[in-house]
Amino acid sequence: MKWKTMLLAALFGAVLLFGGCGNKQIIDLTYTFNRAIIELPNGEIVEGKVDSWRDFADGDQIQVVIDGKTYLVHSSRIVLIKD
Repeated sequence: MKWKTMLLAALFGAVLLFGGCGNKQIIDLTYTFNRAIIELPNGEIVEGKVDSWRDFADGDQIQVVIDGKTYLVHSSRIVLIKD
């Protein structure tokens, strides 16, 4: 009976620990995207096949390469699509 109480307490503690993280990722996963749509500061829309992309842990910027051209944009100005 004692181990059940300890297990329940450990599970409750884990829920509190992970719940206290808000919307931060505990484990960083790698995602694959095929296409991207970007809004540039002048209002132009760029859409194309993603050659590569990268996000930065210390900010809201995403670097994406579309058709050999590199764009560095704020995450609110890009849509990454996986077909």
